[in-house]
Amino acid sequence: MTYRVNRPHLALAASVLCGAACLTACGGDGSSSVGADGKTTVSVGVSGNVFDLSIRLADEQGYFDKQNIKIKYVTLTASTGTSALQSGSVQFLNSSPTSFLAGLSKGLPELSVATNGGGNPLGIVVSTEFAKKNGLTADSPADKVAQALADSTAGASSANTKAEAGIFLNAHGVDPDELKWVSLPSPAADKAALAKDEVDWFITSEPIPLQVQHEGDGVVVADPSKVPEWGYEQAGYGQLVVAKESYAKGNSALVKGFATAVQQATAYLDAHPADDKAVLAAARESMPSVPDDVLSEAVSQVDWPATAKQDAAGWKTTVAFVKDGIGAVPDASVSSDNWTNTYLP
Repeated sequence: MTYRVNRPHLALAASVLCGAACLTACGGDGSSSVGADGKTTVSVGVSGNVFDLSIRLADEQGYFDKQNIKIKYVTLTASTGTSALQSGSVQFLNSSPTSFLAGLSKGLPELSVATNGGGNPLGIVVSTEFAKKNGLTADSPADKVAQALADSTAGASSANTKAEAGIFLNAHGVDPDELKWVSLPSPAADKAALAKDEVDWFITSEPIPLQVQHEGDGVVVADPSKVPEWGYEQAGYGQLVVAKESYAKGNSALVKGFATAVQQATAYLDAHPADDKAVLAAARESMPSVPDDVLSEAVSQVDWPATAKQDAAGWKTTVAFVKDGIGAVPDASVSSDNWTNTYLP
């Protein structure tokens, strides 16, 4: 599998698969409805961050339409996504590897059918007051940033992002356990805590850190360009398209159509700049009310794959990161039975 960040290459041609007549209803695995137009509507779990972009782009560009698929978006969180998939509330889940591996560790019958993003597009944003006090700017070297954060109050709204901040700090000789940590319920709460001076900084996924900086309320002092440990080469897959095993087997034509459309979208993202007209249009749908310059910067921080195919080497890197790097799933493991490229063209 090849990951590249916005580098031109020949776009993948669309595969025209079976029509709606081939797409069956889901039975006990969730309901896909076939409309009078012959198109099947499926529910897709998304999280409202930059990793949703490939699905939104596939929708906006008509890739799903060519597969006779309509999309119903369901906004979920890391804590509700897996249960929604298992209950049939959604048929596809745009999932993080951590959530997927946690589900597998519990014996849940999930199947990764495509990868649609690599790395971890995170940002550490400090308050403007903290930045001024410590002489920090967006261009400050990583070591200077880490040393400044050694004596601070930090905010995090998930154990994963807190652990990823720890990876950055440890790499520069700072013990994250020596900091004062404030646990917050959501990325929005991170932002509010910074504005109220309850924390000196926080870490979360884009676009919130860049948006805080755009509004003049903080400075992004660390991102994947400064923290290679967050990038695809060291962290592995950043996002996956997941379905229940039984759903994939019982609705193979539909799953193949969905995965094909997503691959077309990731290929487009890989081949076009972050400020491309179609990319920005889809990004606005994914992350409404976010300024275009923030959207473009957030999009550029993801390693968009030229192909949605997965491989054993990529999974080895991903499992090591989730299990040992951030300690999110101590018993994390994956086998070739848990992921497949069968549904990709």
